[in-house]
Amino acid sequence: MKLGVFLSYDTAVEVAEEAERLGYTVALAPEGFKSDAASVLGGVAARTRRIGLASGVMQIPARTPVLTALTAATLDAMSGGRFRLGLGVSNPDVSHGWYGVPFDQPLGRTREYVEIVRQALRGEPVRYAGRHFRLPPPGSTEAAHLRAAPVRADIPIYLAGVGPRSVSLAGEIADGWIGVFCSPSRIEESLDQLRAGRDRARLGMDGFEVLPSIPLGVGDDPVAAAEPLRGYFANFIGLGTRTSSVYGALAARMGHGRAADEIHERCRAGDRAAAARAVPFELMDETSLLGPTERIAQRLADYARAGVTTLGVTLLYATAAEQIAALRAAAGALRLTEAGVPSFTAERP
Repeated sequence: MKLGVFLSYDTAVEVAEEAERLGYTVALAPEGFKSDAASVLGGVAARTRRIGLASGVMQIPARTPVLTALTAATLDAMSGGRFRLGLGVSNPDVSHGWYGVPFDQPLGRTREYVEIVRQALRGEPVRYAGRHFRLPPPGSTEAAHLRAAPVRADIPIYLAGVGPRSVSLAGEIADGWIGVFCSPSRIEESLDQLRAGRDRARLGMDGFEVLPSIPLGVGDDPVAAAEPLRGYFANFIGLGTRTSSVYGALAARMGHGRAADEIHERCRAGDRAAAARAVPFELMDETSLLGPTERIAQRLADYARAGVTTLGVTLLYATAAEQIAALRAAAGALRLTEAGVPSFTAERP
């Protein structure tokens, strides 16, 4: 198992440079409330030489598929062939409220979107007659034809997915899956869904990337180490309406439905501090790396056994110095894992 890192826009270059020095395999730029992915990755591409770069993830409703292909080709060329395109359909509230794009039939929309992106990256005139996308549209004869040449026409495409059908779709049409709120046991369940998708496409799992986003909190006391993560969990779970939140539904499936309801109510009331306090430690501990290096090493071993190929640590500290310290701790924990981590038994907090 390898390590990746999810970047924050304001510390991205400094953290990516250190991640490259430490041997991390990929740096991913999220997209959402604070920044877009492409701008961050352009800055990181100019200051790094070896580490892979990925969008983690670009939001499908925010861009037409041809613009996404153009952005991917440009970033791949600027980075010397290091780019990987991570895509996600987001959720109904963001799709409608931010971008004015319908969210109906998200799986069919994603399938068509990926097909168009791949067609454009191959340098072909983009002609596509689908249910959700028609290019060129009726009455027009001008087909998109990219002149920006990626280093590779087969840029890897990763899909983010939460529900079983979206995870299975990633297995079928993508080169990797990006997960969120993933315990080792959920990784094992998701692998079954990914394999089902690969089977439909008559493909094996060799070379397929299983890349969950795992929050990291380092410290002697796991409960204290989890505190910087609370706002992150509350923001995801409290997003949108209670009935439409895919992250709230996931938390409920993991046995934290009552807490998810409270978090959502607090967010709707504008009390994000209370929402953060309502996040159960048990949920964070299931889906994060928390505690001293030895405990983190054992959790890394659990994820590796579950089938993760690259574990993307999510750094939720405020400063670059704190993020880099956590980055180094995770690298040290992985070395312990590779060397055979010594027995470390701790009472569950």
